Amino acid sequence: MEILLICIAAFFASGLTLFSGFGLGTLLLPVFGLFFPLEIAVAMTAIVHFLNNIFKLMLFKKHISRSVLLRFGIPSVAAAVAGALLLDRLGKSLPIAEYNLGGNMHSITALKIVIGSLLLVFACFELIPRLKNLTMPEKYLPAGGLLSGFFGGLSGHQGALRSMFLLRLRLSKEQFIATGVAIACLIDVSRLSVYAVNIRKTADSLNYYWLAAAAISAFAGAWIGNRLLKKITITLLQYFVAIFIILFSIALIAGLV
Repeated sequence: MEILLICIAAFFASGLTLFSGFGLGTLLLPVFGLFFPLEIAVAMTAIVHFLNNIFKLMLFKKHISRSVLLRFGIPSVAAAVAGALLLDRLGKSLPIAEYNLGGNMHSITALKIVIGSLLLVFACFELIPRLKNLTMPEKYLPAGGLLSGFFGGLSGHQGALRSMFLLRLRLSKEQFIATGVAIACLIDVSRLSVYAVNIRKTADSLNYYWLAAAAISAFAGAWIGNRLLKKITITLLQYFVAIFIILFSIALIAGLV
């Protein structure tokens, strides 16, 4: 049942990112977080996210806007490293509080509060029209790269911020997707270079079967999403995802997961 949930989440979230620039990491992190410690969940999500972005890059690479990639992507690389280093530091901090509920011990940590809060904030981008439609002038592209890279490195949540800065550029749908995926790949490479230390330490704890199943499901979602790109809208699914993320983030901040 658990692996089925992860595969379904990876499949739909991957397709969702093609339409909103937001979805795979945001949805997979809470799903993995239901079954693994948060640090391991972040690592597994990052690996699937990177593999899926490489797959999507193969589908759309000819549509990349190189000028946007340079102005937005280069600042995001350094910022992603900073965000990943902060994640590592937070993961090593001691619990802020612990409590017993129903015979089980739960802990509130700085890492859970930060990740849960970011999940909550970025879920609001899907639920609140004013935030969802918020865009920034082209002159702020480098600043957008810094913000998107930092939060991408910290929690993997980069899509909503990236979309905010790219939507005003009058890119075609294919250019918007291709450029966003290329930027995401740069951020993924940067953060995984930092995560690699912890990934090696927790290698025995990673469920490679689940990881492979999630990656394959994400590939399938990206492929089908590409074929349906001009045919469907999935607003209802986006709202469902946002509500699920909000519930998980509240539970995470409270130390329940």
